[in-house]
Amino acid sequence: MLQKPTFVGYKRLTKIVHKVIKLIKFVKYMKFNSFEEIISWKKGKVLTLIIYKELINCRDFSFRDQIRRASISIMNNIAEGFERKGNKEFKNFLFIAKGSCAEVRSMLYLAQDFGYINENIRQQLISSTIEISKLLSGLIKTL
Repeated sequence: MLQKPTFVGYKRLTKIVHKVIKLIKFVKYMKFNSFEEIISWKKGKVLTLIIYKELINCRDFSFRDQIRRASISIMNNIAEGFERKGNKEFKNFLFIAKGSCAEVRSMLYLAQDFGYINENIRQQLISSTIEISKLLSGLIKTL
């Protein structure tokens, strides 16, 4: 087992190393020049457009509006978090986007049960929400 070094600037050195690691992680995420380059944002936009098109004739306005708002929330939270330019805030917004992704997924089951969409569309959209959620998890881990 390795022993902890005891030289006089050890604590200060470890703090510096930790700051450098955080900076490297921040620079790693900064490879995006804009939120429009983030894959999960692009896929969230496609998901939103499909949901809008599939539910255009839905007369259950509160349901339709809620699933639309939740899908929009995915892409908007990615965008807003990115523009904050800080890893901690960006990460928080990504978690909110993941929550909105789960909300959309949950509502898609109801949309099929209510007869608003067919099973094939639901399965495609569920797959899309799962993929977006996984992409968000991966992005969160890099921060």
